[in-house]
Amino acid sequence: MNQMLKEKLLTLPTSSGVYLMKDSTNNIIYVGKAKNLKRRVNSYFIGNDKPIKTFNLVQNIADFDFILTPSDTDAFLLENNLIKKYQPHFNILLKDGKNYPYLKINLKEDYPKLEITRKVKNDGSKYFGPYFNGISPTEILKIVSRAFCLRTCNKKIDAGKENGKPCLNYSLGLCSGACCGYITKEEYKKQIDKLIEFLKGDTKEVEQILKQKMQLASDTQNYEKAIEIRDEIKSLNNLKQKYTTQFPKLFNQDVMGYYSTGTNAVITTMIIRNGKLMGIENFTLNNLQDFESIASSFLLQYYSNRQIPKKIVLPQNILDESEILAFLSQKSSQNVQFIVAQKGKNKRLVELASQNGKEYLEKSIGITKTREMKTMGAISRLKDVLNLSNPPYRIECYDISHISGTNGVASMVVFINGEPAKTHYRKFNIKTVEGNDDFASMQEVLSRRLSELKSSNDISFSSNPNLIVIDGGKGQLSSVAEILQSLGSNIPLCSLAKQEEEIFTINNTDSIKLKRSDVALQLLQRIRDEAHRFAITFHRSKRGKAMVKSELDEIKGIGKVKKTLLFDKFGSIENIKNSTIQELMLVKGITESEAIEILNILNKK
Repeated sequence: MNQMLKEKLLTLPTSSGVYLMKDSTNNIIYVGKAKNLKRRVNSYFIGNDKPIKTFNLVQNIADFDFILTPSDTDAFLLENNLIKKYQPHFNILLKDGKNYPYLKINLKEDYPKLEITRKVKNDGSKYFGPYFNGISPTEILKIVSRAFCLRTCNKKIDAGKENGKPCLNYSLGLCSGACCGYITKEEYKKQIDKLIEFLKGDTKEVEQILKQKMQLASDTQNYEKAIEIRDEIKSLNNLKQKYTTQFPKLFNQDVMGYYSTGTNAVITTMIIRNGKLMGIENFTLNNLQDFESIASSFLLQYYSNRQIPKKIVLPQNILDESEILAFLSQKSSQNVQFIVAQKGKNKRLVELASQNGKEYLEKSIGITKTREMKTMGAISRLKDVLNLSNPPYRIECYDISHISGTNGVASMVVFINGEPAKTHYRKFNIKTVEGNDDFASMQEVLSRRLSELKSSNDISFSSNPNLIVIDGGKGQLSSVAEILQSLGSNIPLCSLAKQEEEIFTINNTDSIKLKRSDVALQLLQRIRDEAHRFAITFHRSKRGKAMVKSELDEIKGIGKVKKTLLFDKFGSIENIKNSTIQELMLVKGITESEAIEILNILNKK
C-alpha cells in the first residue's frame, strides 16, 4: 500500500456513503456502498485471508474516492447508478438479461390505449408482463384491437368533441372512434376493464368475441377478414398454451434461485403474474461470490427497469435486507416483502428455479468460457503481448472517414472489459484539416479528445483509456505518438495494419505478428472494424445531410438518385465543379448533355 492510500484511509468518515476504487490509470474498477465508510474501506487492506476476487481487486487499487449520502438507502441507489454508469471490472454486472417488453395502460387518461414499452415507471399506469418465451406483445395488441376496438393513435382527445374524421382502423372495425366522440368515457372504460381481465388471464370472453366476429365475416362473405380473425384465434390459443397456470389467480411474485459449481454460478428468476408462470431469466456471474453477499447488488440492478412485485422469494437471508426493501418499496409505491423459502410451496419453487439455473449453467458453461476467453482472456493476453503495466480494461480505437478529403469525420469506439460500450462511443467532425490528410486528421482528433480528460464532465471523455488503438501502420502510429508526447501523456498506444494484420508499438521497431486464432489479435480486429463501421456510418449521415440541399437541385434531370451517385463519386460540389465532362459521364445515368449542363451551371456560380 502506498503512502497516499494510508493517509486517505485515516481521513475517512464513519458515516454512510459510496466508495470508488481506482487503478493506476485513474479508472474506476470497483464501486461499493457502506454504512460506515471508514470501517468498510479499511477492511480491504487488513488481513491476508481474502477471497481471490477481493485479493485481485486490492492488488489493483492505486487510489479511491468516496461520496457521502444522507442515508443507507441513498447509498444503495447511488451505488447502483454508478455501477451502470462506469461498468467497473470488479463489480457484478448483469449482462445476460434482456429488457423484455411489457404492455402498459395509462389509466389517468379518459381514453387510454394499450402500448408496448420496455421501461417500467412509477407513473400510475398499469403494467402487464414481462412477455417472453415466444409470447409476442404485438400479437396481443392485434387480438385486443379486434376484440375491444381500443384506439391506437396518439391524438389528444377532448371528450364530447369531434377531432376530425375517424382513421382507417375505425373503418376496419379495429377502433371505436373515440377521437370523433363515437363512444362515451363510460362505455370506453367498460372495454378497458374487460381488457385488464383479459391481460390477467381470463381469455374466455375474448375468444367468444373473436369467434362471433369470424362467423359474421364469413356469413357476409368477407372471407379475407374471416381468415385474419381465424389466425388471431390461433394466436390466442398459442398464448393460452404458453402460459403455465399452476397457482391461484391473484398469485404475483418473483422467485430467486441460485446454483454454483464452485467456479461458476447463476441466479435464476421465475416470474409469476396473475397465477401464471410468465417465464424464467438466468444470469451468469462474472465474479463468483456467495448469494448472500451479491444479492443486494443483483436485486438493485435487476429491478432498475423491471416491474417489482409485492413478494420476492429468496433462497436465503441476504445482507442489507432492510435497506433493499426500503428502496424497492419506495420505487414501486407498495410494501415489498422478502420471503425466505424454508418449507412448503415456496421452498419447492426456489428448488425449481435453482434446478433451471443448474441446467442453464451446464449448457452454457462452454459458451461462457468462450466468451470469457474472447473478452477478459483477450485482455490478459493483450497485456502480455504489448508488455503493458495494467490490463487494458478500457480500450479506445479511432478511425477517419471522408471522400476525397471532404466531409471529414472521425470515430471513437470504446471497449470495456473486452466488449463494446456503445454509450461511450463518440463522433468528431474534422475542423482544422483540409484535403486528404489522415495523419493530420488523426492528430487533431486525439489532441481534442485527450484535452478533455481532466476538464470534461462527459462520462466517456473523462475516462482514462488503458490502451489507444489506431487503424494503420507505423506512420499513423508515429503521428499520434507526437500528440501524446506533446500533451505529456503516457497512455499505451498501438496500431493495427490491415494487410498483414501486424501490430505496431512505439517501443518496438519490428511489428508484432500473431496467429489469426490469437484472442488478442481478434480483440484488436473487432474494435478496429467497429471503429471503421462507426466512422463510415457517421460520414454517410453527414454527407446525406449535405446532399439534402445543394446546387445540383437547380439542374433539370438531376434527381435524388443521380445526386447521390455524384456525391459518392466526387464527395463535394467543389470536386464536381473541377471535373471534366468525361469524368462526369463515368457516373451511371449521367448523359453528355447533362454533364455539360452540370458544369455550365456550377461554374457560373
